[in-house]
Amino acid sequence: LRNSYYTLPQASPFPSRTRFFPKANITFNPNDTVSFVLPHGAIFEPSMSVGPEEDIVTSLNLAVAGAYSLIPKELHVVLENMIKTSNSSLFHNRTVKEILWGYTDPMLKSPVGVFLPYNDTKDGPYNIYSGKDDISKVAIIDMWKGQRSLTYWNDTYCDMINGTDASSFPPFLEKTKPLNFFSSDICRSLSASFQQSLNLKGIDVYRFNLHPDTMASPTRNPDNRCFCRDKATTKNCTLAGVLDISACKDDKPIYISLPHFLHGSESLRESVLGLNPNEEQHETFLDVEPLTGFTLRFAKRIQINMMYGPSKTVTILKKVKDYTIFPVVWMNETAMLDDEKADVFKERLVSRIQMLETIQYVLLGVGVSVFVLCLISYCVVRRKDSKIA
Repeated sequence: LRNSYYTLPQASPFPSRTRFFPKANITFNPNDTVSFVLPHGAIFEPSMSVGPEEDIVTSLNLAVAGAYSLIPKELHVVLENMIKTSNSSLFHNRTVKEILWGYTDPMLKSPVGVFLPYNDTKDGPYNIYSGKDDISKVAIIDMWKGQRSLTYWNDTYCDMINGTDASSFPPFLEKTKPLNFFSSDICRSLSASFQQSLNLKGIDVYRFNLHPDTMASPTRNPDNRCFCRDKATTKNCTLAGVLDISACKDDKPIYISLPHFLHGSESLRESVLGLNPNEEQHETFLDVEPLTGFTLRFAKRIQINMMYGPSKTVTILKKVKDYTIFPVVWMNETAMLDDEKADVFKERLVSRIQMLETIQYVLLGVGVSVFVLCLISYCVVRRKDSKIA
């Protein structure tokens, strides 16, 4: 069970949804791998929301922003005609439900929505190592959608599928080694570094956080150069804190960031009023039990943005001075081991480890006692031999 909070720019937080991600179509393969898919589903939970889905908010017009990038500038006269004919604008009023889950746009005359389609869709299939032949490869992704690398970035490094799906990792974690995982939501692999040790419901866990350099500009983190696709929008690849994922979203101008552009360039926050990045509220983290590698608590926080810019032809964009990456919604997806499973986990793992430690000390004590007795016996025998001599 995962709780997801979808926060729109006008309010914090807005409606929440409860999402279920049970692995489905689980198949154990002859080559010591396991295949599965992750079904997508969402139901509205009124008790966790500050308002109903029918609340109306002002939001960026997804259709206009999308068409701005999809239609070449030479054909912006067509876009101008589409906007005027449908009486569309750059910003419009829509219900929260429409923005998140879809509505029929009057300009495109087709469904538009941030998470459209979502219900009854699947992520995968994933093919991961079972660890039968090598325990250090447990849960490591072998293939995703039948491929061992991505095709979005046209670069060997950026197209790598590294690590696991973040639900678990190989056992016996080390604090000095980062955790690698692949996120299909943002079409790339990520890494997290150790921050601190915590106690979660009586279980010792390691907390790993995304490193600030994950979304850094290529000028600070050269490894990110292959993620820079549009030099004009990213100010010659110097813009930090956003990831252009249009390559894996049918060329729609979608940019992913941390909420409120956390760790992003100052210019991103200057373009939008009301943003206040806070690491405690906006960071992504994983709490992992180090012996088993199981993720027992996590928070995945990402912000979905769209881009629009200046145009000499489109009336509603003539006063826009520069390319703007505008927040549409940010998501706070969290999950934690419940009390019942925590008790089972402690009973089956922690208690047995403690029992092994007790046995270890008992055996150590017995060994020391035997050694002392042997030493005393040796000394007594030597003493008797000395008297006889």
